[in-house]
Amino acid sequence: MLMAAALLFKRSRSLVQNKVSLLLGIGGSRSTTTPPPLINHHRFRYSSSQPFVASSTRYESSKAQAQLEDFQQHDDQVIDFPGGKVAFTSEMRFISDTSHKRVPCYRVLDDDGELMTHTNHVQVSKELAVRMYSEMVTLQTMDSIFYEVQRQGRISFYLTSMGEEAVNIASAAALSSDDIILPQYREPGVLLWRGFTLQQIAHQCFGNTNDLGKGRQMPIHYGSNKHNYFTVSSPIATQLPQAVGAAYSLKMDGKNACAVTFCGDGATSEGDFHAGMNFAAVMEAPVIFIIRNNGWAISTPVEDQFRSDGIVVKGQAYGIWSIRVDGNDALAVYSAVHTAREIAIKEQRPVLIEALSYRVGHHSTSDDSTKYRPIDEIEYWKMERSPVNRFKRWVERNGWWSDKDELELRSSVRKQLMHAIQVAEKAQKPPLEDLFTDVYYQLSSNLEEQEKLLRKAIEKHPKDYPSDVPL
Repeated sequence: MLMAAALLFKRSRSLVQNKVSLLLGIGGSRSTTTPPPLINHHRFRYSSSQPFVASSTRYESSKAQAQLEDFQQHDDQVIDFPGGKVAFTSEMRFISDTSHKRVPCYRVLDDDGELMTHTNHVQVSKELAVRMYSEMVTLQTMDSIFYEVQRQGRISFYLTSMGEEAVNIASAAALSSDDIILPQYREPGVLLWRGFTLQQIAHQCFGNTNDLGKGRQMPIHYGSNKHNYFTVSSPIATQLPQAVGAAYSLKMDGKNACAVTFCGDGATSEGDFHAGMNFAAVMEAPVIFIIRNNGWAISTPVEDQFRSDGIVVKGQAYGIWSIRVDGNDALAVYSAVHTAREIAIKEQRPVLIEALSYRVGHHSTSDDSTKYRPIDEIEYWKMERSPVNRFKRWVERNGWWSDKDELELRSSVRKQLMHAIQVAEKAQKPPLEDLFTDVYYQLSSNLEEQEKLLRKAIEKHPKDYPSDVPL
């Protein structure tokens, strides 16, 4: 019986067709010197109309299978090793550290907002395009105003998404509200897209009683169960293996959804990144890794972080389908994420997207990026390569936007923000007891003791305790 089962397994495995692998041009023979692009961008769109085979085995292209069968004709040229058959060669050849040709970057719009020739992207309607642009402007305006609010000393900390608005909004637009988001800290646009209001943003930054986190998090550490958006966590890359676990739970429950996690290039230098990638690949979890390669991990440039060709090849190394995308091109980001979602859910596998999007703002209000990069470089990316301006030109060229629309939008967003800040600033702070509740279902004895000690310290040193926090 064991022999029959083994033969049946071998036969079924040889019949497995990897439709999307063929579509994206990943399978087949490869040059030993210059590997092909990970994705043929002229055939980028994934067709969901064709059937696929769900299997616990790895997906194989028919061409690669045929080559393997040739090797099987000579038993001395192949070894059936755990993990798959490996061919032998008499030539000693090391895999090179990197290819001479870098993996290309998928884009739809050029720098002037014109469609690239022969582009094949996911179509965007007028309604969706206008909303995407409006949300990009909202995020841009919000960052500008809250940055100034922090500089005025009214909140303790802030972090902007300037230069990365397209990654925020376009990715959010391509996802379903059922998809679970595990962000880093530069994705508030995803939450805004899902319906989190500017007033809720302000409440969180001011840490008042209306803050869903009860004032126990730093500003910009948003979270909302209602919007399937996990609370931002300060430690770098911890959300990545958590996202894989969430994705695997969706797979076990048969949900028509995926997990999506974001991080920056600096997070790929953390162990959690590699653990998460390997976990996702081995368990074939429906998770999308969106990596913002913005050039700098605070003050550390990418060339001081890794020798590899950016981040896209790291996905390939773990057996994960990957693509490099122009993160300043909203249409390219939307198309890539939209397609990655279909792959993740229908094929039940992880996908990695490396979005090249220069960080125009300082890392945070605790950073001065002019100390480690030229000001003219920052200004160039801010003015000449703005993702907001590029997408605006495309929307205008389609006749969907006007100067009047622009003026009304920016005026309206600014008024909403100023009102939200005034309301949040006047709201009462959470009471002292909220510091200890909701940590466990029932207040533990050690937390009870800590609360008593804190109250005694306040009684002894009342001047050291903020007067606007109720006891």
